Amino acid sequence: MGITASTNAVATLLLLFFFISPSAAEIKTLTITSDTRPMILLEKFGFTHTGHVSISVSSVFVVASGGSQPDPSRLGFFLLSEESLLQVLIEIQQNPSFCVLDSRYTTHLFTFRELSPPPSASANHTSPVTIPNEYSLFFANCAPETSVSMLVHTELYNLDADSEHSRDYLSAGQTQLPTLYSLFSFAYFAFLALWIYICYSNKLSLHRIHLLMAALLLMKALNLLSAAEDKHYVKVTGTPHGWDVLFYIFQFFRVVLLFTVIVLVGTGWSFLKPFLQEREKKVLMIVIPLQVLANVASVVIGETGPFIKDWVTWNQVFLLVDIICCCAIIFPIVWSIRSLRETSKTDGKAARNLAKLTLFRQFYIVVIGYLYFTRIVVFALKTIAAYKYQWVSNLAEEAASLAFYVVMFYMFRPVERNEYFVLDEEEEEAAEIALRDEEFEL
Repeated sequence: MGITASTNAVATLLLLFFFISPSAAEIKTLTITSDTRPMILLEKFGFTHTGHVSISVSSVFVVASGGSQPDPSRLGFFLLSEESLLQVLIEIQQNPSFCVLDSRYTTHLFTFRELSPPPSASANHTSPVTIPNEYSLFFANCAPETSVSMLVHTELYNLDADSEHSRDYLSAGQTQLPTLYSLFSFAYFAFLALWIYICYSNKLSLHRIHLLMAALLLMKALNLLSAAEDKHYVKVTGTPHGWDVLFYIFQFFRVVLLFTVIVLVGTGWSFLKPFLQEREKKVLMIVIPLQVLANVASVVIGETGPFIKDWVTWNQVFLLVDIICCCAIIFPIVWSIRSLRETSKTDGKAARNLAKLTLFRQFYIVVIGYLYFTRIVVFALKTIAAYKYQWVSNLAEEAASLAFYVVMFYMFRPVERNEYFVLDEEEEEAAEIALRDEEFEL
């Protein structure tokens, strides 16, 4: 049984250290019910030299399968840095019955030996963090076949450098996020105002897709504004004060609109053709429900935390759905390119078709670049950046998103005399030659 518990502990550590990001709200109340896991990851937080961790437990109830009362010193809380993880794993592998609470590589907080006697069975503990680093807060249960139920209240914070009485509840790598999100929110509101002006100035070339694109900009701006307020209140008070609800609402509409706009633009809907083909409708019918599922997973991940048993599963669901949607939105662009190539052979409008082909091929490259950067490069930045500079990955993601929006909106803006469709005889002949020579293979 000791070997099984140790194996589970190793798997838990590896999986959770891979998936988890620093927590969003640093004052949390968690309910743990009849849990037999040998290790429970509660939170992850980046501490400065003024960091503190405060834990309150109450209504503690421990049940051993054999009926005997387990040793209370075998159940307790500790901090573990990512640098010390390997050493702890080596200790567990060398001695399968080893209790992580005895490791010299962990920062011991307190054990159940310090609980008040029943019926209250509670304890309050506050500790300064003397060595700045990013730590994970764990609860360890080294008593075999023992289940634990308790109410846990945690507060993780750093004292403000300007005032020792002012607490900063955001992780050291996230404390710049309120300002970052506010700046990008203002940028999108300015972008929206410019887009409305462009649409108004070119009313004769305005299509329904342009109105959807305006709605997308509005949702993106509101999503960033709510994210900024969410992070601001968490930073100052430790809780989001309801802004997290608005954040998830605007995020849902923003993500659904983004994928819908990419699919519709990729099909040429409203500005090239007034209807969708059956296969294009199927793509939307797949993408939109999957995005609903992805947003449910996002809420579960953000609002619960790694202490729940299915937290890793929800992360995997979110990643899988995101990958499927990213692949699905590419197909309409590919179909449009192939359709235009076939049309160019028969309708005699070489220059116009060449312009459309060039436009959609460029859009294809832009979409692929955006998806690659925001999924792969941003993840790499999160992985390699020091914990104090985690905000850099957020900056890179938002900058890439803004650049993508600007390019996409510029490519498909409403203009009465679009340069793609200004034709003369010489251009027509040159386009015919280009269409014969250029294969436009993806």
